[in-house]
Amino acid sequence: MFSAGKNVCGICLGGRRRGDHSESETSVFRYGCVLLGVAFAIIGAGPGEAFAHQAPTGWTYPWACCHDMDCREVNASSIRESPKGYVIQSTGEVIPMTDSRIKNSPDGEYHWCSVAGRNNTRTICLFVPPREF
Repeated sequence: MFSAGKNVCGICLGGRRRGDHSESETSVFRYGCVLLGVAFAIIGAGPGEAFAHQAPTGWTYPWACCHDMDCREVNASSIRESPKGYVIQSTGEVIPMTDSRIKNSPDGEYHWCSVAGRNNTRTICLFVPPREF
């Protein structure tokens, strides 16, 4: 096994001596170490913590809808119901009520998730309050 007192290569931890590897082997090892470091950094962030984004009332938008700051609460006047579906007032986009992007709003408010959180991009998800009977 590895002994700190020997002049042993860090790449293979034995067998060869330092300097016995080609430049490409050394480059591959260094690249692998960088990737491993990045992987540990991502894992260390924990699941969902790196991209967590919460609504003002405290519930967390699903990752499939919000990758960073794509979602926000919007006034009811920003969304209009029509016979064809929900109309996003700022873009004119119509999302059928049966569309998978339509989600139930946990807090009874409208929340709109659009690309990069901009008012002129397509809808990723739309959280709508329960419909009145």
